[in-house]
Amino acid sequence: MKKLLASLIVSATVAATLPLTSAFAAPETVGQPQILWQSVGTLSPAQGQTENIGVAGMLSGNYNGYIIAGGGANFPNGGPAVGGPKKTYSDVYVFKASKEGLTEVDHQQMPFEIAYGMSVTTKDGVYYIGGSTDAVGAKTITRLTTDAKGKLKIEKVGELPFKIQNGVAGYANGALYIGLGNQNGKASADFYKFDLKSKELTKLASFTGALREQSVSQILNNKLYVFGGGTNTALTDGYVYDIQKDAWDKVASVEVDNKAISVYGGNSIKLNEDEMLVIGGFNKEVYGWAVSNLGSLKDQELADFKAKYFGADVAEFKWNNQILVYNAKTNTWRSIGQIPFNAPCGEGLVYAGDSIISINGEVKPGVRSNRIYQGFIVK
Repeated sequence: MKKLLASLIVSATVAATLPLTSAFAAPETVGQPQILWQSVGTLSPAQGQTENIGVAGMLSGNYNGYIIAGGGANFPNGGPAVGGPKKTYSDVYVFKASKEGLTEVDHQQMPFEIAYGMSVTTKDGVYYIGGSTDAVGAKTITRLTTDAKGKLKIEKVGELPFKIQNGVAGYANGALYIGLGNQNGKASADFYKFDLKSKELTKLASFTGALREQSVSQILNNKLYVFGGGTNTALTDGYVYDIQKDAWDKVASVEVDNKAISVYGGNSIKLNEDEMLVIGGFNKEVYGWAVSNLGSLKDQELADFKAKYFGADVAEFKWNNQILVYNAKTNTWRSIGQIPFNAPCGEGLVYAGDSIISINGEVKPGVRSNRIYQGFIVK
């Protein structure tokens, strides 16, 4: 067992005392819930590695009182600025959360490397869908559970007729609802229901918004909500899928105090049947500027831009550091303050009892954090 000790406690609710970026100004008053954060260390090294340098696009969920997280990708030999190759991992960790921090209790390997799939926490286990560099793994639905002592069990429960990554997924009434993202190598509006008992896959109404990847989504009150994401543009709009009607409709865009906020690449957790919480997201303007230059410049101009862009400080990317809460009943967004650490994208995000666990994630293009943070919800 590896004990990950808590080292810092700070409040995410004292927004007025935290530094602001031009991407978003903190509200004068802070909403509920209040969250107190502490740093709780790092995971043990992945198989074949001597240290854990962090990953993005990871599996994450909560089962039987244990947090399950793993997979993901990073650049162990240098990032995009120097042409270093991306590496994905098969490592999956199990750890236990307490007020003192986290304790790692198991570390196993998936049958294939995983990254950028969809994780869904249910009472029957954590389902991981697609998201693999392996041809079979990219179609596979896996269920991860633990025994009473945290020993991990990995079980294949289904296989899709297509590869998928960076999509959305949710669970309701014995079925997984899966779609959007990248399917068979291209952005897709296709959306499906996978019955976990019969293993039957049913095509549902296609998504009605612009094609997108890396959206945030949750099922609230038996409806699937999807926000943001993007391809060459960071989107901020919102949609809801009504399971009973098999139909999509628009809902509020991600906006607080009349300011649109991109959550493209962020992650979310379900707080209750009415609310979901979101952390992270690329800045819309910076992302659009980068896409334009990387797609239009050539030769030395392109090389110079890459060196400047990928070498920029984390703060210059202005990723969303607001903790955002969407309320489905009122169809509104609010900010409850700022995270006191670098805004992550592609992090693992888990709701465990009265605490939120943020695991690793990308903190600027090509650079990962190996840190884990635990936020305690004050009630």
